[in-house]
Amino acid sequence: MKQVAVLISGRGSNLQSLIDAAGDSYRIILVVSNVEGAGGLDKARAAGIATTVIPHAGKTREAFDGEMDARLRAAGAELVVLAGFMRILSDVFVRGWEGKLINIHPSLLPAYKGTKVHERVIEAREALSGASVHFVVPELDAGPVIAQAKVPVHPSDTPQTLADRVLAVEHKLYPEERKLLASDKVNLENGLAVFR
Repeated sequence: MKQVAVLISGRGSNLQSLIDAAGDSYRIILVVSNVEGAGGLDKARAAGIATTVIPHAGKTREAFDGEMDARLRAAGAELVVLAGFMRILSDVFVRGWEGKLINIHPSLLPAYKGTKVHERVIEAREALSGASVHFVVPELDAGPVIAQAKVPVHPSDTPQTLADRVLAVEHKLYPEERKLLASDKVNLENGLAVFR
């Protein structure tokens, strides 16, 4: 059973889906937030999961990431999952967790990396959007994709209605891919997601 740490910055809706799906393949041992009072911390505590807050204000990215790395390793984390963690990680941190660091992004990567995804999808009049689970690499939202789920984009969509529809598929997709990773059925090898 893989020991998983989850990094959050907000309400923790994807964290809750991971908590609900945890079972024989993985166990969440720590939730880390860079925001004091993030709603996801309460969800973790309610599930009996250890939490820690590492404020980032006044710290360099490298210093913050170094402190976070030390806490993750002290807790015995084997896999680190970003679930609404709103900080760009340093190259040193990402390389230190290579192949063990996963993110979910609210677009069909490689399209629409970065922020304001739903606004850009609607402006481009795309027919489909969705979510992508991917390995984290130093370049933002550029890691090998592990899995994707698609949703239709309706002519009447606002960024919020599209975001809600994408989030619903994230809640199903992320736990399933976490189970694959925890059971070593997918790995990062030579810059590619390799399935066994």
